[in-house]
Amino acid sequence: MDAESLPYALDLVAGSGICLSPEKRAALRTSLLLVQRDYRFEQVRLWGRIRGIRGAYYIAEGLGPDRAGPRSRLYSLNCVDWSLLPPPSGEMITSTAALKGRFQGDPSYEYENYDKKEEGEKPYEEEIGVMVKEEIRLVITVDQIDKAVGIVPRGAYIKTPLGIVHENRSFEGLSLTEAKKLSSYFHFKEPVNLKNKTLLEKADLDPAIDFLDSLEHDIPKELKLGPPTWKLQQKGQQKLKDQE
Repeated sequence: MDAESLPYALDLVAGSGICLSPEKRAALRTSLLLVQRDYRFEQVRLWGRIRGIRGAYYIAEGLGPDRAGPRSRLYSLNCVDWSLLPPPSGEMITSTAALKGRFQGDPSYEYENYDKKEEGEKPYEEEIGVMVKEEIRLVITVDQIDKAVGIVPRGAYIKTPLGIVHENRSFEGLSLTEAKKLSSYFHFKEPVNLKNKTLLEKADLDPAIDFLDSLEHDIPKELKLGPPTWKLQQKGQQKLKDQE
């Protein structure tokens, strides 16, 4: 949600039961515009809210000239004061991989994470506990959610010959036919499958638009809800084929 149009965007999602008090709505819009000015971002968006036991984290992200470039993320506990989150790293991912359960709502809260013993270690050796702050867990959680569900429609962003990604101002949305296709949606992150395609497969792609990985060949992970989700996707594709 863009900071400038935040009140209208919040009204659109209020029908799902997700709403904020008038005080927080006003504080969010004012404080985010101040963040945009102080940090000199081209655009500031409200990423979302993560609820904890003692409080909630309000997450915002600041964007620069390259919309696909690194993003600066901030969090607030009161919708007024914002703190900059550090960029995610491999060490952070390793230290927070075993953490489960709800957030506490306190960025200074420390989790005690025990390293797993490797094969060959003596069984009587005590496990060494590593203290991990909840702020670090928040960084990794937001980053993983963004990579997993960050999806944009085809044509919403364009890539210049210099490699910079901009919003396509002439994009007016997908047609009804295109909106039903998985190939019309992209993961808004660094492409992986696109790099493995052959030149023949890339022949029909537009480098200015098709520079991200499509959802067309996604396979859900083997989780408890994975197989049913994949079946629903297959049924949806078969239904579309029948309609065509």
